[in-house]
Amino acid sequence: MTLDLDTLIAILAMAAATVFTRISGLVLIRHVEMDERRRTAIEAIPPAVLMAVIAPTAFATGWAEALACAATAVAARRLPMLASIVVGVATVALLRAAGL
Repeated sequence: MTLDLDTLIAILAMAAATVFTRISGLVLIRHVEMDERRRTAIEAIPPAVLMAVIAPTAFATGWAEALACAATAVAARRLPMLASIVVGVATVALLRAAGL
């Protein structure tokens, strides 16, 4: 297996960009006054990202995945993120086992 220089540079640039965005978010948030409106917006980001990752799969596959996506969306409104993911995975597993 060989790794050419362009690929290595691309990997390092993507790693640097990822580290930069994560660190800059932590640094910049210290200079922002957190009122209730901003806190609510920030707390809405993880469920939105979860749905953005799950939705394409739900619409590109069968009924089991679509129903599991809906169950995950409902769970994400009420439960912590990890519990929402568990609900989605369990739902799709049960529906697939049921033959749907």
